Amino acid sequence: MSDKTLVCKDCNSEFVFTEGEQEFYKEKGFENEPQRCPSCRKSRKQQRNNDRRY
Repeated sequence: MSDKTLVCKDCNSEFVFTEGEQEFYKEKGFENEPQRCPSCRKSRKQQRNNDRRY
């Protein structure tokens, strides 16, 4: 297994899905690769948390 370069579906920037992250996903049983870059994932998570408060 080697690092993969993916494209974020929100901002269209490229990001690296490292070998270590791939192993983590495999251990957790995740079948799909991430579709968002770390920055967009963080923003999306923060938005969801803000929506729950109100």
